[in-house]
Amino acid sequence: MTLIRRALLLLLALAPLSAEAQPRQPLLIEGTTTLYQRVITRPGAALAPRPGEAQRGRPVPGFSVFYVYARRDGWIEVGEAAQGRTEGWIRETAAIPWRHTMVLAFTNPAGRERAMFLRDEETVRAIWSAPDRAARAAALRAAAEAGREGPVIALEPEVHVDITRNFYLLPVLSARMMEPETGPAARLLEVISAPAQAAAPRAGAEALREFKGAVMFVIDTTISMQPYIDRTREAVRRIVARIGDTVVRDSFRFGMVTFRDSLDGRPNVEYVTRMVSVPDFQEAPDAVLGRIAGVREATASTEGWQEDALAGVKLALDEVKWSEFGGRYIILITDASTREAPDPRASTGMTVAEMNALARSEAKNVAIYTIHVRTPEGRADHARAERQYRTLSAFGAAGPLYYPVPDGDVRAFGAMVDVLADSILAQVAETVGRPIAGIAPPRGEAERRIAEQTAVVAHAMRLAYLGRLEGAAVPDVVRSFTVDEDWADPSPIRRPMEVRVLLTRNQLSDLAATLRGIIEAGTAGRLAPETFFGRLRGLAAAMARDPRRTAELQRVAGVFGEYLDGLPYRSRIMGITEDEWVTMGAGARREIINSLEAKLRLYESYAAQPELWVNLDQARAPGEAMYPVPLSQLP
Repeated sequence: MTLIRRALLLLLALAPLSAEAQPRQPLLIEGTTTLYQRVITRPGAALAPRPGEAQRGRPVPGFSVFYVYARRDGWIEVGEAAQGRTEGWIRETAAIPWRHTMVLAFTNPAGRERAMFLRDEETVRAIWSAPDRAARAAALRAAAEAGREGPVIALEPEVHVDITRNFYLLPVLSARMMEPETGPAARLLEVISAPAQAAAPRAGAEALREFKGAVMFVIDTTISMQPYIDRTREAVRRIVARIGDTVVRDSFRFGMVTFRDSLDGRPNVEYVTRMVSVPDFQEAPDAVLGRIAGVREATASTEGWQEDALAGVKLALDEVKWSEFGGRYIILITDASTREAPDPRASTGMTVAEMNALARSEAKNVAIYTIHVRTPEGRADHARAERQYRTLSAFGAAGPLYYPVPDGDVRAFGAMVDVLADSILAQVAETVGRPIAGIAPPRGEAERRIAEQTAVVAHAMRLAYLGRLEGAAVPDVVRSFTVDEDWADPSPIRRPMEVRVLLTRNQLSDLAATLRGIIEAGTAGRLAPETFFGRLRGLAAAMARDPRRTAELQRVAGVFGEYLDGLPYRSRIMGITEDEWVTMGAGARREIINSLEAKLRLYESYAAQPELWVNLDQARAPGEAMYPVPLSQLP
């Protein structure tokens, strides 16, 4: 071979390498310079080697996320990463445009109207702006329920759709604020729905006969609590005796957790938390009585007035197999406020808001009632405790399940425990169709409020239970318009949907690691306030737009503005400007950092609940399982 021929062959061999030295980039979203086009596949999508070769396609797991590299004749070329490697071609009709990772998830429909999905935005605007908005919306909903043709093309299911059991997506394609001259503002949302599968046949009312309820008492056992411990034990004993000879004995169980406070420097306090009894249908209802008989208050005092109530609540949330129950209740009894992050003695490292989020997650769905014994000795602590427990016990349309006992009156406390336990028992008995005689109707305003709120909670529990049994799915609509408020009564506790961010396990882990690094650097003083904020806001923007590019965006400056532009919803951090961050003062910034540290504990709890994570294709690695994390719980 001549030298010239060898040189020519070498040049030919190197030519393709030089052409490939610059990897392809995904298509940009029109009008942007850094945001790539992405899609989510619908169930049943297939990857073909070339456009039009559907017969040679291989199935793709539903809800796979791809970057878009090219578009041709109704097909799109896609790749799993933004570094240039493509996987094949998918029909455009089998993919959903994905400008950000925000989705909507239905809240429990108890206490509000069902959400409607309409054919066009003009109808939504016209009805929302009308003075008789509620009446016109009710007429449209009634027509849709009767099966008549009209602007409504789909309704939210009557029962609650459990997103961890029947995964669905409601991606927000666009959002515009509607601000009529009179009346409340609301977002007009353009959405596409994508259920994992069709709804199963309705389970029917007969299924409610298998409904079971569990009540976990979480009781403060520090000094001065013995009278309330004794009275709670009496309430349990009374109800166990009442159901002993009825069919409801097979539908209701009690359990108990006790808590005190940190043992740091005070070993005689004995324990922080203790599991006394777990609800168990393998045992008789009266098995709990022997276990709670020995519960006593502490003989040594704790430090300060606060106790670690959140530790007791978390033990109950973690150790009870809540999936075995339809009715899921915790009754917290205490005379003190709780330790919460950033208090170093708070063993959970979480705030009351994070604990409420954990209790309300799909894997738990537990209602937390709080009976606050307001003794004269704790007068200085009452306001703080009330603020904490109202947040901890918030439950959708029912509102805060918080009940104070003035002056710590033991008789009033006993009446309240009896009414609350009776209300829960009555709701479980009614659900299974086996009412119990002898339960007195509520007397007085406080008792009526307990009964009314418990009825709302119980209705929510029934809807969630039926939704799990029936495999309720979101309506499969191509594209529609809706609002993020209740048509009849716009208020935060009646919102039909909440905003979430779809993350994989790996992405949540990346989020936690990145957030931890930013917080540690800021706390150690290695970052100036504006630099700290830039990284934190960039992380929040990346998680909302494209979690896969989190690490990349931490290294690239000046792109966060585009990532924030056009987002329909923003977290707390995304809503703060740099000037506001720098001028708010060190104390206010520290408060936000403390709340972020508490969120890290919540992420750990999410990761530890395998039932939260959905892996639609078992061939996927466990780290690619998905869960829509509430936006309120992200930075």
